[in-house]
Amino acid sequence: MTTVTQAEADSRHVRRSDYVSCTVAFIDCKKPGSHLKQNYSIIGPGVTSSSDQVINLPEAHGFNIGAAAMPTGITNNLHIHFTAEVFMVYDGEYTFRWGPRGENEIVGRPGDIVSVPTWIFRGFTNTGDGEGWIFTTLGGDNTGGVIFHPDILREAAEYGLYLSKDNQLIDTSRGDPVPDSDACMAPMPDRDVARLRAYTPEEMRQRVVAGQDRDYRPGFVDMGLEGCGAELAPVIGFGITQNRDHTAKIRNPHGFSMDWLRLQPGQTVSAFTLAEKMVIIPRSDGLRLRFNDGGNVSVDLGAWDTYSVPADVVRRFENTGDATIEALIIVTGDHQKRPMFRADVLEAAFSSGQALDAQGYVADAHLIPSYGMVAE
Repeated sequence: MTTVTQAEADSRHVRRSDYVSCTVAFIDCKKPGSHLKQNYSIIGPGVTSSSDQVINLPEAHGFNIGAAAMPTGITNNLHIHFTAEVFMVYDGEYTFRWGPRGENEIVGRPGDIVSVPTWIFRGFTNTGDGEGWIFTTLGGDNTGGVIFHPDILREAAEYGLYLSKDNQLIDTSRGDPVPDSDACMAPMPDRDVARLRAYTPEEMRQRVVAGQDRDYRPGFVDMGLEGCGAELAPVIGFGITQNRDHTAKIRNPHGFSMDWLRLQPGQTVSAFTLAEKMVIIPRSDGLRLRFNDGGNVSVDLGAWDTYSVPADVVRRFENTGDATIEALIIVTGDHQKRPMFRADVLEAAFSSGQALDAQGYVADAHLIPSYGMVAE
């Protein structure tokens, strides 16, 4: 079990005010209609091509967390990812496009989550009012960069922009020398574009979890204890739920899992540990995290903050506000996660009628033989 000091806990808190945008992160940064994009690298570098990009928390997590904002009508142009790319819409309306010409569309609104398959062209446009805000989760510590659509690479050269084979932006207007063609990413040949897998709108809709589609249910073994009963809604993969009736809508491997956590005013998740790193992004104020056995270290999160919880540290979640809190929880790995609650929590849960079976899921305590119970 790991303990953290207050200073260590504070160092893992990336406040919304700490996010630093980069407007020259990608090769389409001078294309009219795309020049006002703002890219953020919050945990890990993501797929930025710019040495100007500020990374808030470079520590490896097994995935990257970033964000994008842009005025109405501005577009992030077609490109390919090699690892998972998941969009979490926190504000505004965005139209996501995919296909060799971006011929397919789906709209994301606040609270929606969209997982785009690897090795297809995708892009998005702010079709709402204001700048909006999208968080992104990318699979792996090394995402491999991106492949931009051939038309974008060719057009970028007209503005003196080139992309090196190691995913670095070359800008001749800033004094960078014009590179040799063999040092740059070449446009994808048409025959290879034609061989990319096609996804129908119906298939893509199966990779969207809209706000109204969340399957919230009590998520933990402490559900029957006073002040507890927090709910989870799985989104991607095997997350942290201990409810055996939960199934995420999106189940293919991403390298991470994703759940929504919902806490009512005054509600708490009892102290537990997790073997994996966990990232929390609340949609509103009022979420307090307490760490260590005695809860002697605490951090209060604001809306849209990003917090990284280290592996194996005792943590407890509390809603200190007057309104319901929803927060996104991302945990590394495609496997089932196993929250480990303290012995006193398990004992109290047993007295209230709940126990964990050998798979780590909640069951009626009287149905579990003593040799089949999960204990810390």
